[in-house]
Amino acid sequence: MLSLTVLLAAAPVTGAGAVPRTAPVVTAQAPPGLEPFYAQEIVWTPCGVAAECATVSAPLDHADPAAGVIDLALTRVPSTGAAAPQGSLLVNFGGPGGSGTAAIEGWAAGLDPDVRAAYDVVGFDPRGVGSSTAVDCVDGPTVDAWRADPVDPDTPEGLAELTARAELFAAACAATTGPLLGEVDTDSAARDLDLLRAVLGDDRLTYLGYSYGTALGAAYIELFPERTGRFVLDAAVDPALDIADLSVQQAAGFERSLRVFAASCLPQDGCPLEGTVDEAVAEIDALLERLETQPLPTADGRPLTVDDAVAGIIRPLYEDRVWWLLGHALGRALDHGDGTALMFLADSAYGRSPDGTYSNANEANTAIDCLDYPVDDSPAAMAALDARLQEAAPTLGDYFSHDEAYCGAWPHEPVSPPAPVDGAGAGPVLVVGGTGDPATPYAWSEALAEQLAGGHLLTREGEGHGSYLRGNLCVDEVVNGYLLQGVLPAQERTC
Repeated sequence: MLSLTVLLAAAPVTGAGAVPRTAPVVTAQAPPGLEPFYAQEIVWTPCGVAAECATVSAPLDHADPAAGVIDLALTRVPSTGAAAPQGSLLVNFGGPGGSGTAAIEGWAAGLDPDVRAAYDVVGFDPRGVGSSTAVDCVDGPTVDAWRADPVDPDTPEGLAELTARAELFAAACAATTGPLLGEVDTDSAARDLDLLRAVLGDDRLTYLGYSYGTALGAAYIELFPERTGRFVLDAAVDPALDIADLSVQQAAGFERSLRVFAASCLPQDGCPLEGTVDEAVAEIDALLERLETQPLPTADGRPLTVDDAVAGIIRPLYEDRVWWLLGHALGRALDHGDGTALMFLADSAYGRSPDGTYSNANEANTAIDCLDYPVDDSPAAMAALDARLQEAAPTLGDYFSHDEAYCGAWPHEPVSPPAPVDGAGAGPVLVVGGTGDPATPYAWSEALAEQLAGGHLLTREGEGHGSYLRGNLCVDEVVNGYLLQGVLPAQERTC
């Protein structure tokens, strides 16, 4: 699933001096054999505008510390308080595959001043992601070529081509990434979180995770309930759902969001859609059908294919405050036959830079999901799931289908299949869900809050993915109060 987009990012600045920090005092909590990792001294180097960067060593395999070492990249925005901070607030923006180092400084600038004074705010790239030891598969020209030539897996020929691409992709990931490819599951990343907690000098982990970050946080709570501090899990994933149910419910969420977008667009001057909501969505569906055989031209010469158009439509549905971008892009495509604006949005979804290079977010996404979720990639099972997707999301569902082919070709078996969590022994956990969240439907937040022994649900009524720091003062007040004083509302609250 696509991660929560955080638009403000800071570029590192090199050449500054190093800032040492005292060694941690919590090495007694290290699992056997991992004492050297837990005892390492972290060294911060100034980067960005007012941030500090560091690299922490972690075991490739927590069960076999001698198997190898990987790097975990961190960016810290130091506390603004005069006194020593009460600890570190680790933040994960989602994905799986989203970077936490690139976005953290801009995100931290939006925090309440009291929270900024109380905590060192720390973003990290999980194992396999971004500036940490990363998954690496295929180059930009290969991804461009596949995007320009989508296949139709509903036909035997198309399914055969998709399977061939999946096998090529998996083989390239294995050859380039090496042993790390089998070690990027969420449970391993949660064990990394405990290592980070230790080297940062905290007895308990204070954590805020969006989207997939809630799955990572829930895994930590299950593994280390006694070390769980104040946890905010925003836009939750239901850890008990299998990949098929996740896909169907997410597709339905985006279909619903598309209809809400159409309803909000139609009364506005300049909206490219016409008629009722049903008629407006039918216009979009007709555009997608045309693009299956007639891609649109774009300013840089790349064709806008149907898969790119779907990616370009879904990307802004994450954030209702930028729905105007979707209206503009659809207008350029429908009224002018120009796919440039939709291609811009699709490139954002794929992590493509103007120079043709790609972030590794989508490669890491596949690698992590394939270790977390068993799949049935038989043609019959994929066809059955495709039918469920099309029923749940008549406009978009077909384009969510047959992803199982990639995990079916994966060289490593799943290691941490879906299961409910309990977290007995942990303190209270704040779970936040939005009623109109397209990517992580509200029911998932309800389910996670119900599963966790200390779960408390905060509901935001409204559209968009994620709730904290998106303009809802009621949500921000509750989250800030919990982070600062550990106080939660006596009953479930709706904002």
